[in-house]
Amino acid sequence: MQIKKITIRTNSKTEFIDITSYVREAVSVAQVTAGEVLIYCPHTTAAITINENADPAVKRDIIYMIRKLIPEKENYTHYEGNSSAHIASTLVGASETVPIKDGSMMLGTWQGIYFCEFDGPRTRSFIIEVKG
Repeated sequence: MQIKKITIRTNSKTEFIDITSYVREAVSVAQVTAGEVLIYCPHTTAAITINENADPAVKRDIIYMIRKLIPEKENYTHYEGNSSAHIASTLVGASETVPIKDGSMMLGTWQGIYFCEFDGPRTRSFIIEVKG
C-alpha cells in the first residue's frame, strides 16, 4: 500500500479540477497490477467525484446545478457563512475508489476524477492510497 498527499491551489469559489493525471501517476509509481485506488478529500467544504471529462460543458452544468440547488445565501446558521459549501461537499462526497486491473485504473472511456472546490479559492490537498 502506498499513500501520497497532493497539494493544489484552487482559483474560484466553485470549481472542478481534473486530478486524473495525479492519480494515474500514483498508480504507475506503486506498480500495482491488481487492486484499487482510493482518492480522499480531507476538507469539509470540498469533495471528490468521478464524471465525464471529454466535454467541459458537463463540468459547467454540474456547477450550475449545484449553485441552483444549494443557494449561497439562505437562512443558514453556521457562523462562518459557508454552509452552502458544507452542504455541497456532503452531497458530492469525500472520496472515490477505482479498481485497478493490469496496472491501470478501470475508469470508463469518458470518466475523469475531479477535486471539487466549493469554498475557494484556497490551497487544498487530497490523499491517494493505492492498494494491491
